[in-house]
Amino acid sequence: MPVTNNPLGSRMQLRLIVGQDIDGNPVYRTRSYNNVKPVASDDDVFAVGKSLADLQQHELGELRRINEYVLVEE
Repeated sequence: MPVTNNPLGSRMQLRLIVGQDIDGNPVYRTRSYNNVKPVASDDDVFAVGKSLADLQQHELGELRRINEYVLVEE
């Protein structure tokens, strides 16, 4: 039987580089923003994330979008 997915929600995470450990590897701190509309385009989410990152004290290491779905068997 075919399976469809129904979007539940989406969130955006900014992974900020806050320093380095003793081995020189980056140390990250994550800022999460919930309730991102699942229908928002990746370009729009990226633009908002970059704008928010520019307001942060630390450098942006990575911008993530996490989507959640419910899988339904038809």
